[in-house]
Amino acid sequence: MDFRTVIDFPPQPGYLDHRQHILLLGSCFVENIGGWLRQRKFNVDINPFGTLYNPESVARSWERIATGEPLTGNQLFSQNGVWHSYAHHSRFSQNDKTAMLSSINDRIEKAHARLQETERIIITWGSAYVYRLKTTGEVVANCHKQPAALFDRALLSVEEIVSRWRKIIQDIETRMPRCRILFTVSPIRHLSDGAHCNQISKATLLLAIEQLQRESKICDYFPSYEILLDDLRDYRFYDTDMAHPSAVAVNYISEILANAYLTPESQAIAARWYKLHTALGHRPLNPQSGNYKNFLQNTLDRIVEFQQTYRYINVSDEIAELKTRINSL
Repeated sequence: MDFRTVIDFPPQPGYLDHRQHILLLGSCFVENIGGWLRQRKFNVDINPFGTLYNPESVARSWERIATGEPLTGNQLFSQNGVWHSYAHHSRFSQNDKTAMLSSINDRIEKAHARLQETERIIITWGSAYVYRLKTTGEVVANCHKQPAALFDRALLSVEEIVSRWRKIIQDIETRMPRCRILFTVSPIRHLSDGAHCNQISKATLLLAIEQLQRESKICDYFPSYEILLDDLRDYRFYDTDMAHPSAVAVNYISEILANAYLTPESQAIAARWYKLHTALGHRPLNPQSGNYKNFLQNTLDRIVEFQQTYRYINVSDEIAELKTRINSL
């Protein structure tokens, strides 16, 4: 007997590959997936605007990345001495307005420059609920802990999401003919919306993605939401807040994604680099010992060999870091 629900979906070996540039946009779950890919040396650009939850905010971030249009100072606001952007996650917030604007625009410029080579876009939507500023009607990506009285909360309809994203997908088809979009719905439960409203929100996102898939051949869907809720289906696979997936769950879902979308060669590269990634993170009790220096040299030799085998993967930063650490001993 099989005491689990196996989530079947069509595998596409080679859909994701180490030779590709991959852009990831959306909720914190896309950062989980992006982090997993980065640790295995995929060429990823993760959330240039920080964590975004709703389809409208992700759409706006995409449009600014696509055009490369910078933000201006009047698009920032100050609260308690800290500057914020309604288009960005609070990780971009700073005390210095000029420094913040420079950081934001530098990030947009870098993301825009990569688009010519981008072949895959992974998008994770977390919620269909949006918050609009009462003064302007603008949908904000983050309320930055401002009073709720400043905002109106609304649920986007399937039609609103599809209409908004239909134009974006058509633009991607025209400008980036080699690119495909992998949609997924975040399995993170937005319990602040209430259990029922969270389900309504997720259902809205799922229906919108289904419609976009029917309309465009470049849209695909990965069932991360279904894997956590129907395959794992147990609180031991959630973090302590009982809303976010645990590290074990993230790894499990990521491995399913890898088995479905990577070629055997790319799976071997991912496994090989992850061992090197783990070695790079090792910190000994006695960093001045000869054994540790030998360990670093051995790791450097393995990375140089990796570079010679996979010349299309950039490991120059890791080589430079190891040489610096070796020379400091």
